[in-house]
Amino acid sequence: MALRDLIPWGKQESQVPVRVNTPGDHPLFSLHREVNRLFDDLFRGIGVPSLGSQGASLEWPSIELSETEKEVRVTAELPGLDENDVDLCIENGVLSIHGEKKSEIEDKERGYSERSYGRFERHVSLPPGIEEDKVSASFKKGVLTVVLPRSATAIESRRRIPINAH
Repeated sequence: MALRDLIPWGKQESQVPVRVNTPGDHPLFSLHREVNRLFDDLFRGIGVPSLGSQGASLEWPSIELSETEKEVRVTAELPGLDENDVDLCIENGVLSIHGEKKSEIEDKERGYSERSYGRFERHVSLPPGIEEDKVSASFKKGVLTVVLPRSATAIESRRRIPINAH
């Protein structure tokens, strides 16, 4: 659209008004909305969060953080994986958990086979004062636990701030 088309005195009488479609008017948008609803219904039946819901995300694996004065503990639930499927690294104050899940099921009697593959990656920002050379990780029954000890200077530098009541 040219600038002269926006000026009321520059318009000519022979112009035909143009109808602007809203997203709800177009059949493709309607189809898109119905396909999204179909997948939301499908995933809801198997316990996966809705793709179209606000604020929902499919971040996997779920991670739990806990913190004490002496350490930070990161726990990730990784069912169906073992320690060889997971890679951990710390770089620039960020703990990265990478992995790949592979699953193959074959039942020759019923003529059934199923394969699923998927990569995942999660990043956790770490507080300052972590002793990166003393980090330890364990993997037991599908649960990865990473223990990140705090340095002695980080523990000593913490101080409580008194709260004054009025």
